[in-house]
Amino acid sequence: MEVKPYEIDGSKKQQVSQMFDNIAGKYDFLNHFLSLNMDKTWRRKMIAELNVLQPKTVLDVATGTADVAINTIKQLKINNLKIEGVDISAEMLNIGRKKISHEGLSERITLSLGDSEQLPFEGNKFDAVTVAFGVRNFENLERGLQEMHRVLRGGGKLVVLEFSKPTMFPFRQLYNFYFKNILPMIGKLTSKDNRAYAYLYESVQAFPDGDNFLTVLNKIGFKETQCKPLTLGICSIYIGYKK
Repeated sequence: MEVKPYEIDGSKKQQVSQMFDNIAGKYDFLNHFLSLNMDKTWRRKMIAELNVLQPKTVLDVATGTADVAINTIKQLKINNLKIEGVDISAEMLNIGRKKISHEGLSERITLSLGDSEQLPFEGNKFDAVTVAFGVRNFENLERGLQEMHRVLRGGGKLVVLEFSKPTMFPFRQLYNFYFKNILPMIGKLTSKDNRAYAYLYESVQAFPDGDNFLTVLNKIGFKETQCKPLTLGICSIYIGYKK
């Protein structure tokens, strides 16, 4: 079943773009606050998966406010590393560009408004592709993954960070109560969007996490796929290679 942010007409893609435009100004604050800053640790672990590869070109899909792009440059410390970020929310990208300029990284990170299911890049271009908390928002998951596979060079690496569903009792029950009831209430009061953080819970429940997502990656053609759960399964890092 497709889950959309709003109960109105319009494609999921259009609604997701609208939702992120609405909450862009509070997005970074709420990410850190609602996760008790754990999101920073999760992103660091995601970026660390690129260390062995030592990429020179990285595409960050659903880049949002460019946290992953900026921290990839700072964490990996690879000379001449260039990053392209793409997102469907213009407001998120505007905030990302300001952050990039503030960090003095405008010559190394380029942000573009674009659709993850129709990436504006030639094939075999990037050494690595990263996506943090973005794939569950795709209107067509397989199409988005096919595009990422297309723009990766041979030997390139895909690293996906995405929410998953904890299974351990009683943590699963406590987590679900917080995620379903407390988090949307705080998000609603802070972001002024009545649906954005309720949609977050719903989209995570609908997402094919764990082995189910690995099955999709394998179907697309990624090899040596892995799933690495983090923080008792709150989220997971998924890895795949283009051979």
